[in-house]
Amino acid sequence: MIEFLEAIRDFTETGGQVLLVIGLLIFVMWLLILERAMYLLVWHKQAKKDAVAMWKARNDRSSWFAEQVRQKTISQLTIRLNGSIPIIQALVALCPLLGLMGTVTGMIEVFDVMAISGSGNARSMASGVSKATIPTMAGMVGALSGVFAATWLNRMVKSERTHLEDALIIQR
Repeated sequence: MIEFLEAIRDFTETGGQVLLVIGLLIFVMWLLILERAMYLLVWHKQAKKDAVAMWKARNDRSSWFAEQVRQKTISQLTIRLNGSIPIIQALVALCPLLGLMGTVTGMIEVFDVMAISGSGNARSMASGVSKATIPTMAGMVGALSGVFAATWLNRMVKSERTHLEDALIIQR
């Protein structure tokens, strides 16, 4: 365990302070993704079952008012289904931007070394280049993983909404 923590510390030192912010952002993003997945796969089933039971318990399922109740129920469940998905999408978009910020800060370090010691000190410049490339890579990896998860979540929400619309049938 100690070796693992030392490896993480070395990696963050190589990538600079921006890497810590990117890591925190990815951690929060994946917590929100896991929360949404748990809601979709576990808790939503009970909410859907309650909504269908409420609909079937109604005597009037064919009037204009019944259609409005149906739409309200579908809308409320859809809002609960979407939950934190917009926040997840915003965090996905923020990952590459923070990676770009890490690139800029690393390149500033390279230019500082070049200004002080000239372009002949390759070892000092290599440190700045790694601080420029590692945050970029981390931001892109976080964004890619988040894009796949957000796409899956959006697809599940659409599917669940369709199933809910089919379950709450208007009787004519």
